[in-house]
Amino acid sequence: MSRTLSSFPERLASEQTMMMRSYRSILTVILAMVMTFLVSCGSPSATTAPTYTPEKIAQIQTSATRVLELREKMPVLEANIQDENWVDISSFIHGPLGDLGRSSNYLTGQLLPKDQKAAKQAAEVLLKSLVKIDEASVERNSQLALKNYEAALKNFDDFLELIPTS
Repeated sequence: MSRTLSSFPERLASEQTMMMRSYRSILTVILAMVMTFLVSCGSPSATTAPTYTPEKIAQIQTSATRVLELREKMPVLEANIQDENWVDISSFIHGPLGDLGRSSNYLTGQLLPKDQKAAKQAAEVLLKSLVKIDEASVERNSQLALKNYEAALKNFDDFLELIPTS
């Protein structure tokens, strides 16, 4: 009988240890379920897509003023082409229109990232058309220069259409 009495505390301790292991397992599962529930109920923070604010549009329009002024001067280039003033054509392209690359790049940098790529490409096409006019003036080819002038006007207008107004 002494043997059963002495093993009783050992058995009791063994049973308590097994119960604690069971409780830990159950507690771990419950904790995992609660965490899963909390994470699934949480909503992600809503981020708004970047848009043009009135202040940003005003800033862009201020920067666009220089580009618009250059667009308004384009008929001077046409007149020089028609009159075959080759030196004046080159001087006009490298003079007043020489600022167009810097101005268009600055303006493009103020646009939203989603609009910058298209504006940059349009500006590059515009500048390439001006180079073609200059090359035609070096060759003294008025027909080619006039053809490239018309392309430059279209490219200029394409670029300006990408600039937000409101």
